[in-house]
Amino acid sequence: MNLTEEQLQALCGVADAAGREVMAVYRESAIEAWAKDDASPLTEADLRADAVIRRSLEKMFPGIFVLSEESATAADGPQETFFLVDPLDGTKEFLKRNDEFTVNIALVHRHEPVAGVVLAPALDQLYCAARGLGTRRRAGEQWKALRVAPASNPLRVIGSRSHGGSALDAWLGMLACDHLFVAAGSSLKFCRIAEGAADIYPRIGPTSQWDTAAAHAVLQEAGGRVVDAKGNPLRYGLDLPLLNPHFVALGDRALEYPALD
Repeated sequence: MNLTEEQLQALCGVADAAGREVMAVYRESAIEAWAKDDASPLTEADLRADAVIRRSLEKMFPGIFVLSEESATAADGPQETFFLVDPLDGTKEFLKRNDEFTVNIALVHRHEPVAGVVLAPALDQLYCAARGLGTRRRAGEQWKALRVAPASNPLRVIGSRSHGGSALDAWLGMLACDHLFVAAGSSLKFCRIAEGAADIYPRIGPTSQWDTAAAHAVLQEAGGRVVDAKGNPLRYGLDLPLLNPHFVALGDRALEYPALD
């Protein structure tokens, strides 16, 4: 299933509407948070953005299942095409008020993310992509087509502000070249590679399908790839575990890197 240009722009509009809900909460003097069953934080912004996205997708794409971090629509039988949504990726960054949080909407078809929108509302940046339509970035009112860059020297490694630890340090120690490490929050790490500002993102730690699918599409359509520890494309599906395996996202497809444990 391929989206048309009109449908992709409509998805951008949905993300923008959700972003307005997120920013309304972000501007409050105090942000209340609750702990979910997995101990991750939940805020009013997550819930308000989720409601906007789910309601919009059900109206615009009737019959297509929507799986969000915070909710799911009803479904009958297996679904090879569905939306994956993270209404507020980087809730920890949101609570820290460092602006690096995103709204993520992805369309998955036969285990592959074929379209994605990533909005960083506090930064006024939006990334969108769809199979056959390429990847674009909107900064303010300006649009720009994106392509990944050849690997640089020193290698620009991007990683999480809130995760990492000894496993990441060990992986960095195995690199055969000089490197610079840059921290970034949420799904923006993929987007920075897509726009040529970073080279590789190793993820040794838990993520969920909704954390990565939209930005995976953005990077993939810009010429990059996201692969698991065996070098196979990262896959998505209702028939697969919600937790992703360890993976590497990279721009230069010829780049060699240490194996993930």
